Amino acid sequence: MPSLHLNNNTFLGRTIAVVNDLSIDEQIYLYNKTRELKEAIKKKESLTRFQINDPGINSYIVFLEDSTRTRESFKNATLFHNTRLNILDTQHSSFKKMENYADTFKMLCGYNDYSIFIVRTKIEGVCRWLETTLSEYAERNSLLKPAVINAGDGKHEHPTQEFLDEYTFYEYKNWDRNEIHIALVGDLYHGRTVHSKADGLKIFKNVKVDLISPAELQMPLHYVEKMEEAGFEITTYLSIEEYLRSDNIANIWYFTRLQLERMGEDVLEKRARLQQAVTFREEFIPLLPPGTKFFHPLPRHREHPVISMALDNTFLNGWEEQALNGYYTRIIEIGMLGGILGNDFEGEHPVIREYPDDFIMEVKAVSKPKADYKVGIKPITEGIVIDHIGKGDDAEIIWDHIYKIRRILDLHIASSHAVFNSQKTGALKGIISLPTIDSKDFEEKKIKKLAAIAPGCTLNFIKNEHVIRKLRLNTPPRVYNFDEISCSNQDCISHPMHHEYTHTEFFRSKENTFICKYCERPHRFKDIWTI
Repeated sequence: MPSLHLNNNTFLGRTIAVVNDLSIDEQIYLYNKTRELKEAIKKKESLTRFQINDPGINSYIVFLEDSTRTRESFKNATLFHNTRLNILDTQHSSFKKMENYADTFKMLCGYNDYSIFIVRTKIEGVCRWLETTLSEYAERNSLLKPAVINAGDGKHEHPTQEFLDEYTFYEYKNWDRNEIHIALVGDLYHGRTVHSKADGLKIFKNVKVDLISPAELQMPLHYVEKMEEAGFEITTYLSIEEYLRSDNIANIWYFTRLQLERMGEDVLEKRARLQQAVTFREEFIPLLPPGTKFFHPLPRHREHPVISMALDNTFLNGWEEQALNGYYTRIIEIGMLGGILGNDFEGEHPVIREYPDDFIMEVKAVSKPKADYKVGIKPITEGIVIDHIGKGDDAEIIWDHIYKIRRILDLHIASSHAVFNSQKTGALKGIISLPTIDSKDFEEKKIKKLAAIAPGCTLNFIKNEHVIRKLRLNTPPRVYNFDEISCSNQDCISHPMHHEYTHTEFFRSKENTFICKYCERPHRFKDIWTI
């Protein structure tokens, strides 16, 4: 029989694939519990209230990418809880035989009352995929939905590192969340720990971020935009030396090493210059504001550390306490997902994303026949007209758009199409005239697909030379269940090259921009289609 604390549904069966899988209130709960745990350890109090103590729970550590620090802190955090610990030897596992992720993890779910998977991979979005497929599997087989924790996935996110970082900043600021001024230094392009800060720093009310990296290693634009949308004040610098000449220097510095293993040859050739730009030298110390602390996710590079080992015994050293906090925060994370913690939680949970069907708008149809178009397309008596395709784009782009619509919707029939100037605005737009299609055959799924291919277009249903129905198609909030879509990121678990048969899905982040459900890579609406 499942243990009594498995009836606690506050965090049971949750997935932490990205930072936002915990609401701000839930993150603060995690940090407050971590503070309680550290104080209890320091006072040598009983720790029973934090421990799961249940052999009916299986904890799996599955690291498909090498890591000593994260693996060992999770291993020891799991041992603290006295659950059944399983460390998968991935060098001799089914993953080496090209067996898929979904089947392997499903098999592991059935060995005990409840499972917690702690997963690290080079492939991005694996934990989000496991959340989906394991939830369906558990429901089909009357099992408790397992919990999944992302211990780092490619260049995407490392949420548990972010939680220990934010706890450390919060602790350093003496539990004051009003503001934070932080400098992010190093490889901001490949470093997933800094990418997670676009969301993690939201626990502070006023956020100022200074980005310090050479041009080749700057923060990807979509993360910068994400920070700006959250209200962060962002300033960019190309080197530490340039930054130290500025007027307002942060007293919290967060360094990341150069991710050499993820760089192309063209970037590696510039390694010495890149390294120098983000390496702190002892001669810089007098230029720092009072109370400055340095942090680093560790370990440092032996030969080329961005923070010299000589600084270990200085007031700047915040990275050692930061590393210790990884053990404490991960104890609490496992305790939350394992059901022992959460009964006293008060606050908001993450907002569940909604996908209203408000992107298809019925507009007033023109009751009179249309005049001939000057470009050679004549009004049709019966059928369908797709109008305003790519309005405002260049002619070449619109032509490509027209052909893409025809391919994706399989419109290989007798019809006509053209690019011409709008009579109202003069802007170029495309049109497809389909006299041989019965409006009854253009079903709802095809209309939704057209909205995803050509947002902003209009769909006109013609009968007896009159427009009897007119729809304006805006960008849909979600695109899914289409065979012709795919994430363009080859490192994403949903990419066809990984053969996981994931349910490819995108959601709208802003007009004409879609975000992959798994790796969160942004795409233009035109780029999600494979044909």
